[in-house]
Amino acid sequence: QVQLVESGGGLVQAGGSLRLSCAPSRPTFGTTFAMGWFRQAPGREREFVAAISWNGEETYYRDSVKGRFTISRENLKNTVFLQMNSLKPEDTAVYYCAASQYGPADAITRAVGYDYWGQGTQVTVSS
Repeated sequence: QVQLVESGGGLVQAGGSLRLSCAPSRPTFGTTFAMGWFRQAPGREREFVAAISWNGEETYYRDSVKGRFTISRENLKNTVFLQMNSLKPEDTAVYYCAASQYGPADAITRAVGYDYWGQGTQVTVSS
């Protein structure tokens, strides 16, 4: 079982930036996962934010964050980052990191494609 730990959330004013980080709590020797970020606002379903392939060569974003958020990873490590710029109040949510070990490649933008999840980190953007 892989446990993921997120960090970097907080309170920021609209237009500001935050950088989220996520890493396994223990080394995952010899295994590289596709990684993703999802978010869930109060009263809403969890939604896809961004994902990166196991080798970092492909990235995916939801339309509303394109051009503002950037996902990256340490080369061949299961550590992933989400740089969030030009934050808006509607970005307020709990952000979850996820790792895909067995999920199909075409499910990288869907929660069903991920096997392991972090506990989440709160991001609050004030207007």
